[in-house]
Amino acid sequence: MTEQHIPKASAILADMRIIDLSRVVAGNITTQVFSDLGADVIKVENPTTGDNLRNWTCQGLETWWKVYGRGKRSLGLDLRAPEANDILRGLLASADVLVENFRPGTLEKMGLAPEEIWKINPRVVILRISGWGQSGPFSHKGGFGSLIEAYSGFAAMNGFADREPVLPPFAMADAYAGVFGAVAILAAHRQAQATGQGDVVDMSLLEPLFSVLGPLTLEAKLTGRSTPRQGSSSPTHAPRNVYECGDGKFVALSAATEAMVRRLFEAMGKPELGEDPRFANHAARITHRHELDDEIEAFLKTRDRAASLDLFDKAGVTVGPVMDAGDLLEDDFMRVRGALVDQPDTELGTIPAPGAPIRFGNAPTRDMRSAPRIGEHTQEILKELGFEAPAQGEAE
Repeated sequence: MTEQHIPKASAILADMRIIDLSRVVAGNITTQVFSDLGADVIKVENPTTGDNLRNWTCQGLETWWKVYGRGKRSLGLDLRAPEANDILRGLLASADVLVENFRPGTLEKMGLAPEEIWKINPRVVILRISGWGQSGPFSHKGGFGSLIEAYSGFAAMNGFADREPVLPPFAMADAYAGVFGAVAILAAHRQAQATGQGDVVDMSLLEPLFSVLGPLTLEAKLTGRSTPRQGSSSPTHAPRNVYECGDGKFVALSAATEAMVRRLFEAMGKPELGEDPRFANHAARITHRHELDDEIEAFLKTRDRAASLDLFDKAGVTVGPVMDAGDLLEDDFMRVRGALVDQPDTELGTIPAPGAPIRFGNAPTRDMRSAPRIGEHTQEILKELGFEAPAQGEAE
């Protein structure tokens, strides 16, 4: 096996401190981005139960937390405890960013409205994540990602035409909100450095997901119909689909340009398909994409996946294997690239996990660190703030 290369997480943001009051996915993805980039992320969580993300387990292990909690420091704090407000104020005095995903109005009820926070530290950037946003007719409603994925238009276009709409099998809306949230923080932080005044970022789960769906509503207006569910094929170009090979394994193939289509037909030994009126141009291929799919799959069924990939690779055709998690664990490319790394873990020693996706050529780096136990850094953080007593319910 090729020697594993594990890129270290960049410490380019080592001078930033982020206070994370969020729970579950979106906020944790946002702060994981900053943790990977070297920021001091202080995760404030219930000292008994911890972040709700810890409940997303596999065989009793906090698998989701182990990935999205890595590199953070955990402060066990009951936000209802009398001393909680003083501790939060102490944290905010030295913070650059506060991340929260309470229902709109909750921060105000805690006595920590943005105006009150800026009295403590005017430079704090406040990222407020909610299902439907801080304003508008749905702002009072709870909004988990599944509801957003349905409301955004995504589910209606996902799946097969003869089946029900399909929700994604992962926290898609939260993931987009988390990444957009990180971008928003960096922009607002830059502004705060220039002006001395922080800002509030109102990040709903809905708008980031809706934005990446692109011309969905424009096309509905132009055509008078919504984008139909069409499995793995595409309304923008053909061929594009998942195809079964002779050994029962699958490949994904996409030929988005005229030159790529011609190379595909040549590799199949059927250059005449390029002259067939059904496949001779872009528009015709979209109209007859199912017939084109049949031609391609019939060819692939005559050989196994390895032979198909080798043939198309030599011909310069854009095709690749459909990989599952088990395949990825054994894949040399993922290891060499550093997309999959052995992340330190306090329970297991190391765990296979996604590497830091953002890397720089010249920035200083630091080692990737394990996700913390509940309240693991409580005493350490409180001492930094000048508090002698541990937080209520500090984990041993």
